[in-house]
Amino acid sequence: KALAKAITPNTAAFLVEPIQGESGIKLPPAKKTMLEARLRKRLRDLGMESFKDYCEYVSSESGKECELVPMVDVVTTNKTDFFREPAHFEYLYGKVLPEIGKPLDSSGRGFRVWSAGCSSGKEVYSLAMVLTEFARTEEGFSYSILGTDISTKVLDEARRAVYREEKAEPVPGPLKKKYLMRSRDRGHGLVRVVPNLRVSACFRRLNFFDEDYGVGDPFHVIFCRNVMIYFHRADQETIIRRLCGHLVPGGYLFTGHSETLHSMRLPLKLMAPSVYRKSDGLEM
Repeated sequence: KALAKAITPNTAAFLVEPIQGESGIKLPPAKKTMLEARLRKRLRDLGMESFKDYCEYVSSESGKECELVPMVDVVTTNKTDFFREPAHFEYLYGKVLPEIGKPLDSSGRGFRVWSAGCSSGKEVYSLAMVLTEFARTEEGFSYSILGTDISTKVLDEARRAVYREEKAEPVPGPLKKKYLMRSRDRGHGLVRVVPNLRVSACFRRLNFFDEDYGVGDPFHVIFCRNVMIYFHRADQETIIRRLCGHLVPGGYLFTGHSETLHSMRLPLKLMAPSVYRKSDGLEM
């Protein structure tokens, strides 16, 4: 059933407030059309006929408790691809792993990688392919990958690790043969990541606005790419500083090519386009 009225600027502003307060994701007035289109789906799921009804629900005690996560889910942009920005994966394999992938401490934890803002998991499994290839050449090398996102919906997709076959086009041919299984029914056009890669990855919900990320031991590499563009500048610096706190000394942070850390005071040194290394002092 079609909704009677379009969302008004006042209603949009009312709904944006809890979303931004919860997630920090910026939703300026120019995003009103996008916000309306995505929230209409939520109204249909809830059987509501107007944004007025939805506002009343969001304001209620049960709405505040139950609706905030689904609301953030539907307005979050979840864009990802296998081997997106391939130069990063080449740098990881050719520079980072030979340098810091070998002399790991005796804790037995192995090489730790965090995909922060992992969406549906394609970045995580691209990383797993690269790390597994390196493990074939480096005796005793082991790794684990944490994938986090604020959207529970895309995390479910990441755990399933099933993708449309055309989405796997960017995966190099030899890696595709090794690490992606085609559906028995070729008509489905699906591929699934092989089990040994799936078990190397752990996924969980994480909100960059949380005080404590609770991600455990520090990481050797963090990929946080094309995520900061959704936050205000001051919040970007706060989040990146927290990420730096979860990097080992000399660890690497990969950001998106459209993102800049220029003028932020961070313990990072630029090593290559959108590749930073954690240093002891404030470099920027």
